[in-house]
Amino acid sequence: MKKFYFLGTCNTCQRILNHLDLSEDFELKDIKKNPITSEELAQLKSLSGSYESLFSKRAKLYKELGLKEKSLKDDDYKNYILEHYTFLKRPVLVFDDRLFVGNSPKVINSAKTALLDEK
Repeated sequence: MKKFYFLGTCNTCQRILNHLDLSEDFELKDIKKNPITSEELAQLKSLSGSYESLFSKRAKLYKELGLKEKSLKDDDYKNYILEHYTFLKRPVLVFDDRLFVGNSPKVINSAKTALLDEK
């Protein structure tokens, strides 16, 4: 599977998308226009190990809903991600059986290296 989950209105996601220079066989999915499905999220969880690792604690809604003060379980993270796109940490790159989540330079460089190794 080759997918890139991103937010089309996010400048960081756009910059990373341009930086990675993905081949045409990647499916690009703007999560605001086409929300992630429970099946897709389950696939991401199987690669990451938990829904929490896919959850963005930087989202405005995280603070607004007071989620920091709550004790969330993995199913809670799953439900919040499915409820609103902003809770998915982004971008998410699925490259065969490898998963790259977030926008840290380390993650992006690892993804770039994996993509270059394929070529």
